[in-house]
Amino acid sequence: MLAILTVIAPIFALMALGYGAVRFRLFPADGIKSLIAFVNNFATPCLLFYSLITSDFSAAFNPAIIGPFYLGALICFVIGIVIAVKLFGNTRCEGVSVGFAGTFTNTVLVGLPIMQRAYGVESLPVTLSIIGLHGAILLTIGMITMELMRRDGASLGKTLLTAVRRVASNPLIWGIAAGMIGYFSGLTLIEPAEAFFIMMSSAVVPAALFGIGGALNEFKLSDNWKQALVAAIIKLIVHPAIAYVLMIWVFHVPMEIARYGILLAAMPAGVNVYVFATYYNRGTSVAANAILIGTIASAITVSGWLYVLSL
Repeated sequence: MLAILTVIAPIFALMALGYGAVRFRLFPADGIKSLIAFVNNFATPCLLFYSLITSDFSAAFNPAIIGPFYLGALICFVIGIVIAVKLFGNTRCEGVSVGFAGTFTNTVLVGLPIMQRAYGVESLPVTLSIIGLHGAILLTIGMITMELMRRDGASLGKTLLTAVRRVASNPLIWGIAAGMIGYFSGLTLIEPAEAFFIMMSSAVVPAALFGIGGALNEFKLSDNWKQALVAAIIKLIVHPAIAYVLMIWVFHVPMEIARYGILLAAMPAGVNVYVFATYYNRGTSVAANAILIGTIASAITVSGWLYVLSL
């Protein structure tokens, strides 16, 4: 247990530092958005690119890991919608937002740092194979479901086009695409270029954790905290549990490989959950609270999953 605490303590200490720095005005709140933009638009694409061209990506693309991760996410999406509509009496559109809050993982700002800290760089190929599909699959499914639930929704074709544009304009996708092209073309970086990507990659972990900690100051608990708590439980416990059962018991994936996909599934909801809710103006308070509650609670639940995966 001490080893697990040693793994996660620096992670959440960096988050706490970011939160405290903004809370006590030692770091400008407006600067957090710029910091996260740097992580998402520059540092992380460099990390994705460099990791892909220097790893055995083709071996890491394992359907027995990717499949259970996304099947678990879809099951959680449905569970979240049903609970939101049937138990809490939300409209179907609000239910979609709640379901999405229990589905979309913070794979970059929280997932990547914890994966690297827990399992080292050898976990990156599998992690990146999941991240590469994450936004494309879940954002598209979320948007299509929302439009189908809305009576005043746009046409399905327009929804698909909007989803494709959002995914294609994501710098993370650019980094992954460039990395795959470089990998399959046998690209080798010369020393100055390699040093550049190493330096940019090394900025991801501290900047991402400090940024997400500072961003938590924007989210306040509201009357919808109970729904947000349910969404957080679905994301932090149900999703990785489904992934565990499918990977270990059904597909018999070795634990030393399956744990990468299971732990990534145990990450809290990402900021895109709030972006999705505000885009449709449905369930925004639930989305914000799900991020806040899930990120804080993940300090405990991630520790639990690290213990389970070490048995």
